[in-house]
Amino acid sequence: MKSLAPFRGRPLLTWAVDAALESGLRPVSVVLRQTELAAERVLPQGVDVIRAPGARFGIAHSLRALVRAYSGWRQVGALIVGLADQPFVGPDAYRRLAAAYDAGATLAVATYAGERANPVLLDRSLWDSAARLQGDVGARALMENTEPVEVDCTDTGRPDDVDTPADLERLAREMEN
Repeated sequence: MKSLAPFRGRPLLTWAVDAALESGLRPVSVVLRQTELAAERVLPQGVDVIRAPGARFGIAHSLRALVRAYSGWRQVGALIVGLADQPFVGPDAYRRLAAAYDAGATLAVATYAGERANPVLLDRSLWDSAARLQGDVGARALMENTEPVEVDCTDTGRPDDVDTPADLERLAREMEN
C-alpha cells in the first residue's frame, strides 16, 4: 500500500497528516479504503478516519465520502483537501487556503510557481457538486464551472506527487542532497 511506503524513516501518509495537523485547522480527517486497517494504525491521535468503500474506483469516491461525513456538521463551512502522497506540502498551504476562505473564496487552489496543485478548498456550496463526481475525478473537475481563487503557496513546500516507487526513491535522493 503506497500510503505506508517508508519515506525518510516513517510512512508516507504521516508526512501529509502532520502538515494538516500543524496547520492548526480542525478537524483533520483521513479518507481510507475499507481494507486500509494498517494505515489507520499509523495515524496520530485526534485524526478522524472516514471509510470510502468505493475508493478503489477512483478519487471521486474518497471525495464523496469526505463530503458525506461532514455534511451534517454545520460548524464546518469548507473542506481543505490534501493528498496522502504529497509529503512536502506544508502547513502554511492549508493556512493560506483557510485565509482565502475567510476572505470569501468558495473554491481555492494552491499554486506552486504558477502551477495549480493541492491542497484545494471547497466551500459548502460546492459539496453537492463534489458528491456527484464519479471515477478518478477530484476537485479539479469543479474548476470547470467555478473559477477558483489561486493561492500562491510556492514558499510553503512542494507539491511533488508520489505515484511510483521510483518517485519515492527520487524524492529521498533529493532530500539527501
